[in-house]
Amino acid sequence: MTERVKQSVKKDTWVEIYQVVLAAGERAPQVPDDTRKVPLEMRARGWLVEPANLNEAAEIKTPAGRHLWGTLIEINPAYTHGFGPPIPELTHIGSEVRALLRDKGLFT
Repeated sequence: MTERVKQSVKKDTWVEIYQVVLAAGERAPQVPDDTRKVPLEMRARGWLVEPANLNEAAEIKTPAGRHLWGTLIEINPAYTHGFGPPIPELTHIGSEVRALLRDKGLFT
């Protein structure tokens, strides 16, 4: 049997936590069947309030100032989402709006 090495993480490190908010059996009855079959999960990012170990309980303070608790799952998590490719019709809006505002004397 392999022993898992504990990875200690310092206070104030940017991290992500995970928590099951509601188990599958605890979901509201009006939730669609396919949704009711899975747990309601939370992932949140913030700064560690106290040193903690990876894959163990931790408290974070979010950028909004909320304190949340969960299992520490990632250290310095990257943002991996995107907004898709640019929409050609929208690429010139910024310069057009600035030109309109310049004409009205509201932008220099």
